[in-house]
Amino acid sequence: MNRYALIVAGGSGSRMGSDTPKQFLPIGNAPILMHTIKRFFTSTEKVNIILVLPEEQIERWHQLCEKYSFSIPHVIVSGGNNRFQSVRNGLNSIGETSGLVAIHDGVRPFISKRVIEESYSIAEKKGNAVAAVELKDSIRLIHGTENKSVDRTKYKIVQTPQTFQIQQIRDAFHKAQHMDFTDDASVSEAAGYAVELIEGSYDNIKITTPEDLAMAESILKKFEY
Repeated sequence: MNRYALIVAGGSGSRMGSDTPKQFLPIGNAPILMHTIKRFFTSTEKVNIILVLPEEQIERWHQLCEKYSFSIPHVIVSGGNNRFQSVRNGLNSIGETSGLVAIHDGVRPFISKRVIEESYSIAEKKGNAVAAVELKDSIRLIHGTENKSVDRTKYKIVQTPQTFQIQQIRDAFHKAQHMDFTDDASVSEAAGYAVELIEGSYDNIKITTPEDLAMAESILKKFEY
């Protein structure tokens, strides 16, 4: 089955305290987004990469690609007003009705080859595959002014990639009754599909704050291309 990687990058950088969109901030020798794209390009068999960016950021991305001599093939699609619309735009750009699509956050540049390959493999067999990791900390449930301890082993932290058979995720987005979903697995679940979890990675952080950026520099030293 043909493989697609739909990389969604719509951040503004506000939580970073920066005027530069977070996906364009550098770690190591390149912007975060370039590291993310490179992970998919080098970690799996032939993959068609689709990058979804806000319309107003596309020219800046072209400038960065020229500055860093970034030549990995990818198609650019204009995003929407929210994540749901952006993913839908990316899905609509795929001409095929069959195949596999891994939907991934542009600011998760440390996705491993193992997770990428497993996500495609499981999604091909079971319809979808969603990366998730166990909680490390204790958690408490807040109810009004009260709170109580809950069993953390009954919960998972959801990551990306979230990989689907194309026809399944398109159907789910078509059936969606609202756009307030926080991830694509929730869209699929709302359409009646069971969600298949696979083991993610604690290195697979989402870079959204200055603290994350500092951690990313440390993690980057472990990754070799």
